[in-house]
Amino acid sequence: MKVTEVPEISGAYLFEPTPHSDERGFFCRTFDVEVVRSVGLDPYAFVQDSVSRSARGVLRGMHLRSGAGEAKLVRCSYGRIFDVVVDLRPNSPTYLGRGFFELSDETQRTLYIPAGCAHGFQALTETADTSYRIDRPHDPAEDVTIAFDDPDLAIPWPLPPALMSARDREAPSLAEALKHVQGES
Repeated sequence: MKVTEVPEISGAYLFEPTPHSDERGFFCRTFDVEVVRSVGLDPYAFVQDSVSRSARGVLRGMHLRSGAGEAKLVRCSYGRIFDVVVDLRPNSPTYLGRGFFELSDETQRTLYIPAGCAHGFQALTETADTSYRIDRPHDPAEDVTIAFDDPDLAIPWPLPPALMSARDREAPSLAEALKHVQGES
């Protein structure tokens, strides 16, 4: 498994497995304690796994958590997604940096997103299953949402949004969300 630092987001990593393919399909390791540990992350810190299924054009995000935040590993286990990370840690050398990634079932790449970063994605295939491994139990009271189309983020979503939750559609601007998040620090 190859690990690459994400230059736009300090502390973010892309884990790229080596799928072994044959006439049956493929097999690959998507999580390895030693590889995760090799970049200074605690592999045992992840306490919850979740999965979402989205149809083509569905947009989820931009989400983050207030308080201590939430680090996560994200992987598209089926289909393909356009994944976005925005660094919202005021003391980070990449503050307000943006990273764009394509995650898919073909590559099985996993993205590590540090706590304090906003995350969102858009499904690019008819069905896209996205897996999340997070380092703290989810607390809905800490959820913060930022407008997916905020001009300060200028995210180049590849498709027109087909469907969004009311929470995502009505999300406040980046400036408003930052006031909320930084007010709790």
